[in-house]
Amino acid sequence: MSILIDNPSMSRKSVIKRLTEALFGAEAAIAARWSSSAHRRLMGAQWGFKPQPSHFDHHIDLFYQWLKSRNSMWLERGVLSSLALKGGDVLELACGDGFNARNFYSLASRRVVGCDFDPEAIATARLKNSAENIEYVVADMRSAMPEGSFENVVWDFGFPLLDYFTPDEVNGILQQIKLRIGADGILSGYTVAQKEGTAAQAQYQFCSIGDLHDFLAPHFIHVTVFETISPGRCNLYFWASDSTLPFMPDWPRARIS
Repeated sequence: MSILIDNPSMSRKSVIKRLTEALFGAEAAIAARWSSSAHRRLMGAQWGFKPQPSHFDHHIDLFYQWLKSRNSMWLERGVLSSLALKGGDVLELACGDGFNARNFYSLASRRVVGCDFDPEAIATARLKNSAENIEYVVADMRSAMPEGSFENVVWDFGFPLLDYFTPDEVNGILQQIKLRIGADGILSGYTVAQKEGTAAQAQYQFCSIGDLHDFLAPHFIHVTVFETISPGRCNLYFWASDSTLPFMPDWPRARIS
């Protein structure tokens, strides 16, 4: 240390700065390791024993799984649905722990309503992902979808729809969504493509981009579906509207030549 202080090329302030950075860097490294380990244990407690939760706490991804796996797929849903935001009111169906509502949608929107049928998911959302312009409500989208007019509805239905809904319920949900977004609003979301070799159920398991497009097309004039591949999973994302979608020629925030 005396060598650093006696070095004429280094001022006293620079020595203090380096010492402070080293101290806080060590503190940050210890905190990161502790947080990662704590979230690993939290995941084990939540998912290693029954009953398992119906939602996933994405702080586990943020502080543990992302750093371990280097797989950023869990962020794609928030990023891609954010591209369709218009700045007004947003309804997120099956919002789970509220991570996307807070960290992707709330900053770019006037108001966000997140609903989930699971009271424990809403409790987690209120505890870990609250913001002044977010309202979390316990509601079953099949029978008690939040009322109102929204510029965007986000529905990440994840795995095959028939695992959770009947065909009539799915059509009813889409009809209720259309009532809430009107002619100019956008529905966006995500699902997982069916793995090869598994049996398909009716039209509510999607094997490809085309399957999901054909499912949404009868309900919306414009549909965009795109695919990403991550380890062990094929992800399908969509935007659907009777009006302009991102990256169409008349989308106000894009220039396409």
